[in-house]
Amino acid sequence: MRDFLNSISPPQGKSGRNPKSVLFYTSPYLRARQTCQDIISGIKDVEGVEYRVSEEARMREQDFGNFQSTPEEMDQIWEQRAHYGHFFYRIPHGESAADVYDRIASFNETLFRKFSQESFPNVLVLVTHGIWARVFLMKWFRWSYEEFESLRNIPHCQYLVMKQQADGKYCLKTPLKTWDDLPEADVDEELRKEITQEVKFNTQGKIEHTDDLDIASILRAQKEAIKESRTKDQEIKQAYMESMNKFSKYLQDNQSVLNSTDDLQMESGSSSS
Repeated sequence: MRDFLNSISPPQGKSGRNPKSVLFYTSPYLRARQTCQDIISGIKDVEGVEYRVSEEARMREQDFGNFQSTPEEMDQIWEQRAHYGHFFYRIPHGESAADVYDRIASFNETLFRKFSQESFPNVLVLVTHGIWARVFLMKWFRWSYEEFESLRNIPHCQYLVMKQQADGKYCLKTPLKTWDDLPEADVDEELRKEITQEVKFNTQGKIEHTDDLDIASILRAQKEAIKESRTKDQEIKQAYMESMNKFSKYLQDNQSVLNSTDDLQMESGSSSS
């Protein structure tokens, strides 16, 4: 962030928008606020920089419930979530990613209204959480449910950079990792790492040791869900290729008929005009 701001020319005079003006929106959760302050500490002495911070409750992470269940019930919840899908499965006493999507839709409307203001800063930084960030991108770029499910967790403190183009639209400059990018032999290890991290992180210390849960069954359920998704994607691609091949063959076999039809349409058009 510091390098980026230093690469921008200092503001000239007092007219127009300061190119080094930054607006931080942060989740109200402590870990997000701390991250925001760490970013600010790295940029606040950059020449010409101006910044302000606003807490936004709609940017909080997906609510994972109160986690008062027994380890056996927690095991069942995680396994059901793997099979049902991370986007639609609503955790008991908590939220689904679809619920987060609704919050983000409201937040985006607020952003769009502010974008139209001449005083809106040149750089916008959203300090938030992994699932929220993925759902935000899904909503912004209108990704499908399948595209969301294909994404792997976003590493802690990773920047996801969106840049506005000449036509006013935004493009995502940071490539996201998907399960399809991962070789089959590496899926087990990556799943174990992600699920262990997720369980510890989202239980807020209520489950310190993942041995309290049957991680093996959760891993098995998630792996089966990924395999099923990959198989479905391959079947869709295969069906698409077959349909295109059939269509291409139809065009070749019926070229004379199509040409005759085109001729008739041209003659009809000429006579009507």
